[in-house]
Amino acid sequence: QNSPSAFMLLKTVGAAYLLWLAWLSFRAGASLALTGGGGAPFPGYAALYRRGIVMNVTNPKVSLFFLAFLPQFCDPSRGSMALQVLSLGLLFMLATLVVFFSVALLGGRLALWFNKSPGGQILIHRAAGLVFVGLALLLLLSGK
Repeated sequence: QNSPSAFMLLKTVGAAYLLWLAWLSFRAGASLALTGGGGAPFPGYAALYRRGIVMNVTNPKVSLFFLAFLPQFCDPSRGSMALQVLSLGLLFMLATLVVFFSVALLGGRLALWFNKSPGGQILIHRAAGLVFVGLALLLLLSGK
């Protein structure tokens, strides 16, 4: 931000890239992902679960959340701090499990529904294109 011209160039290049992605999305047709059209094979639920665990364990933001945020809700006068942090962590994991499972279930059902319909796939591509155009405009019109 010390160089306004370099910052504007970076914003313009970023917006141009987003517009390129939008153009590709608008031009994309229906794919044959579920009909054996050469898409990547489904890795299986266990492999996806393991991938999610590894991603969360290696994500420093998750560790920072537990180290910086949860202790603020602990009170030394209520007993062991370690036990309080553990309890809050377990409650967080339970809530996360319920929410993420629900999102994954809904996302999976929607994906099956959209992948069965070429019109649905085109609708998703167009929606993604609109999101890319919106992000490009926000980037170009941002004040900083």
